[in-house]
Amino acid sequence: MPLQQQAAAAHTDVLIIGAGVSGIGAAYYLQRDQPEKSYIILEAREASGGTWDLFRYPGIRSDSDLHTFGYEFKPWIDSEAIAGADKILDYLRKTAAENGIDSKIHYNHRVLGAAWSSADARWTVEVERSDTGERISMTCNWIFAAAGYYRYDEGFTPEFEGREDFKGDVIHPQHWPEDLDYSGKRVLVIGSGATAVTLVPALARKAAHVTMLQRTPTYVMSLPSRDPLANGLRKLLPATWAYALTRRKNIAISSAVWRFCQKYPKTARRIIRRMNQKALPEGYPVDEHFNPPYNPWDQRLCAVPNGDLFRAISKGKASVVTDHIRSFTPRGVALKSGQELEADIIVTATGLNLLVFGGIKVTVDGKAVDYAEKVAFKGMMLDGVPNLAFAVGYTNSSWTLKIGLLCEHFCRLLAHMDKHGFKSCVPELPDENMETRPLLDFGAGYVKRSIDSLPRQGEGWPWVMSMDYQHDRAVLRKGEVADPHLKFESTVTPVAEAGNQAA
Repeated sequence: MPLQQQAAAAHTDVLIIGAGVSGIGAAYYLQRDQPEKSYIILEAREASGGTWDLFRYPGIRSDSDLHTFGYEFKPWIDSEAIAGADKILDYLRKTAAENGIDSKIHYNHRVLGAAWSSADARWTVEVERSDTGERISMTCNWIFAAAGYYRYDEGFTPEFEGREDFKGDVIHPQHWPEDLDYSGKRVLVIGSGATAVTLVPALARKAAHVTMLQRTPTYVMSLPSRDPLANGLRKLLPATWAYALTRRKNIAISSAVWRFCQKYPKTARRIIRRMNQKALPEGYPVDEHFNPPYNPWDQRLCAVPNGDLFRAISKGKASVVTDHIRSFTPRGVALKSGQELEADIIVTATGLNLLVFGGIKVTVDGKAVDYAEKVAFKGMMLDGVPNLAFAVGYTNSSWTLKIGLLCEHFCRLLAHMDKHGFKSCVPELPDENMETRPLLDFGAGYVKRSIDSLPRQGEGWPWVMSMDYQHDRAVLRKGEVADPHLKFESTVTPVAEAGNQAA
């Protein structure tokens, strides 16, 4: 049966939106823990892999070690612990192929909207074929939104005065031209986050010179691209054992570093500064270019494998300028200090645009859902929205660590509902005037720009967006599924009685 007909006629137990890291992970756990449940994955693009297929800029790689960024169930066996997008993409697609997940992915299917009917206890989902423009409809019992939280069709670029005056190319990393030749060119990278610190050393291999222009410094730490212990353990132990031990070790280290930075920010700042000073040429102005005004882990630390950014600076292939842009000029960028940076190519590594659930319009019994008015429940559902789960990973550690725990808990929730004959469940706020705060306690610019469009979180469990792996491991993997604030309904049992049973 043709793919579009198959999707149009389908009813499935679980509809997964997105075939990236989260979506493939969700599919695996469903197959493992809920093998009787049917599912399909709708992917708006023509290929799987999400971020790792979308971004094509030079040097794109992980900024977390792959022993924790990888799935718990599939060992990362490559010798590089911080790897490029090509290896990550291969790992993801092998995971999908080995588990038959790839056969459940419907490409070029963009979800436009979803309407929940309490009378039917199911979703009706409107889908557009992005390759043909055809509109189709399908139904499902559950939606699992695994589309991440940023827009795939456009990145964020500020309005720069005089941009049209610049005679060279202006490029955003999210839309990197495959045929761009930067050999021997002067490249100016605007930005100081993970994308910028990845791009600069990669571009410096061919470019005449690369300048990173930043408004505010970022914490940058050098990490080895290879994990000697992991590579050594694989020679002595089965891959699954070696991976489990390495993963446990890396989780412990990253958690300890984060906690240390939170508890002793001044000491952490001094340590990072000392490491930067040692990696850079003698007399380099570390405090000007690598000493942020905020504490470590108020924003994500940028990892540079084997200090490649520092090496590019030390070799004179790259430089950092900390200043504010006054305007673009025909030859480059004029700064507020009066300096002009000349360039042949300008790369605006200025961040992302956030987009909740891929921009899907959701209604519940005919009423539109305003995401900004909703509060997250256990970091995976929204109050007042039945049978919809979402996946958002950690911002202070490997994204996938959180995704695995969320997927396990989701499967346990499905099992609980089957056991008691429940058809739907919905989180309900204990108090409509409950104190809330932004969903992500994270100082990144792309979060701050979109904070008013995102759901909220409360001040205590289960209404917090936890960023603590050990806490989540306890409550999501082992804690009770039933909760006084999670109301279940059945076609057999009256609502009040169902709620009492769940509690």
